[in-house]
Amino acid sequence: MEEFKLVIGGELIDGAGTIDVINPATGQAFARCARSDAALLNRAVAAAKSALPAWSALDIEKRSAKLIELADTMDAEAADFARLLTMEQGKPLEQAAGEIAATTYTIRTFAEMRLPIETLKDDQTGTVKELRTPLGVVAAITPWNFPVLLLINKLAPALLAGNTLVVKPAATTPLTTLRLAKLCARIMPAGVVNTVIDNNDLGSILTEHADIAKIAFTGSTETGKRVMASAAKSIKRVTLELGGNDAAIILDDVDPKVAARKLYDGAMMNAGQICVAIKRAYVPAAIYDEVCAELALVADAAVVGNGLNQGSEIGPIQNARQYTKVNEFIADARTNGEIIAGGQNTDGPGYFIRPTIIKNIADDARIVCEEQFGPVLPVLKYDDIADVLARVNASEYGLSGTVWGKDRAHACDVAAKIEVGTVWVNQHLAMDATVPFRGAKQSGLGTELGMEGLKEYTQARIISSVSLN
Repeated sequence: MEEFKLVIGGELIDGAGTIDVINPATGQAFARCARSDAALLNRAVAAAKSALPAWSALDIEKRSAKLIELADTMDAEAADFARLLTMEQGKPLEQAAGEIAATTYTIRTFAEMRLPIETLKDDQTGTVKELRTPLGVVAAITPWNFPVLLLINKLAPALLAGNTLVVKPAATTPLTTLRLAKLCARIMPAGVVNTVIDNNDLGSILTEHADIAKIAFTGSTETGKRVMASAAKSIKRVTLELGGNDAAIILDDVDPKVAARKLYDGAMMNAGQICVAIKRAYVPAAIYDEVCAELALVADAAVVGNGLNQGSEIGPIQNARQYTKVNEFIADARTNGEIIAGGQNTDGPGYFIRPTIIKNIADDARIVCEEQFGPVLPVLKYDDIADVLARVNASEYGLSGTVWGKDRAHACDVAAKIEVGTVWVNQHLAMDATVPFRGAKQSGLGTELGMEGLKEYTQARIISSVSLN
């Protein structure tokens, strides 16, 4: 059986103890991994700090080559990575393989980027140049829904820019992170990538640590607020990719069957456990009942089961705590709306919930106002564009949204009025490592992906010079 040890200073460490890792499809532990304590956390940060001078001094071409080697190695081990990901996270194996493929694509995309010195001014009065230097030790804190890809969104730009890392994954999905860190220890110099595994008890020690220069965090808005407060004590740099309550607006020229399929796919991938999943859908009154009926048909036909089983389309909720939370949302919606599909758990072990469609629900219901992060979609009716935009924009969240319409120009006009960081028109989850991704309102701070995402891991330094007469 594979051993899952901490990676600190290029070595595999037993840890201060162990934690059980639960397969959400069975509700039972299937593996055990090493656990950190405060002393091991400090050791991980010290290792990253010690490795920083040599790594940051390395030519960017050589750092890039190391990233490409990491991508090549992950590609060679993709099947094993995907299976382990399904076992700890729950998503169907095909989706897990897709996450690993997206991971290596992202690594390669960042590996091709460079940070040249930019000349801002060069004339007879003088020269102004901007150069980019690494920040130092980066703490990368990642969630349980996409534990590999969301780590790489941080690790690849941080390493390319010359930083070193301490990585802390979610307590319920540590295994793929430890496997990835073990590859890094094999490929990178000792101490460039280090791990902290906890039971949700070491986060504040890491975020407040004096030797951490930047925190890159993906998770809930409430936790993000605490991370930001910790960073404020020493003015650490932060990137926060937080929660969302992403709305989809169907325009009145869309075929109801097409609308239903698009809404369902956007809401239910990864059992709805995606920060940018469609979490509330707004449909014109004229086609509302037909769209709802089609959604119910699609949801009722879904195959829910263990992600390792052939044909499974919807896996389990990743952990018991989130499973309870989603069931509470459904219970509230049963009282305040009409459940037309799903609304129940499957028989047998595991944290399974059938895809659930809710109609005739009010705007102030919990399932509409809050981020459910599960396979549940409330469908709301609207009469005119001004009304629906006001309702969509009333949220404290602002991560992403979608607009669907045959008249693309009109759909884009509507999209421009939605107060979020990203709006997709006639598509969903069109993420690309070359395109910046950011949140508005309480959905985040800073940028991930793209050249702007890379620059988040650097300190801009201005060199302004004139001739000495």
